[in-house]
Amino acid sequence: QVQLVESGGGLVQAGGSLRLSCAASGRTFSSYVMGWFRQAPGKEREFVAAISWGGGTTYYADSVKGRFTISRDNAKNTVYLQMNSLKPEDTAVYYCAADLAYGITEGTPDYWGQGTQVTVSS
Repeated sequence: QVQLVESGGGLVQAGGSLRLSCAASGRTFSSYVMGWFRQAPGKEREFVAAISWGGGTTYYADSVKGRFTISRDNAKNTVYLQMNSLKPEDTAVYYCAADLAYGITEGTPDYWGQGTQVTVSS
């Protein structure tokens, strides 16, 4: 069992930056592919970014490529999402996710966090 707790959301002006953190419980954090998803009001949840077990491979949605960076610190059981050049359309609840295999890329990860709100004002 893995518990995921996100933090770092908030209100920011367009063009600003935020860094989200996701702290995971358990001693097998490095065994999990980690990812971030988001859900805007009235829209379906969508993939944002993912990072491999060791952090050597990352994947991004086209909408955030070049602006967002996912990273992880396996010693701290934490995954991060650095968000720069934020736009109003980035406004959403952001969810951390964990999976032992391909669930992140398939949109069906084993574990979800509770979400953190990010609001970007114009």
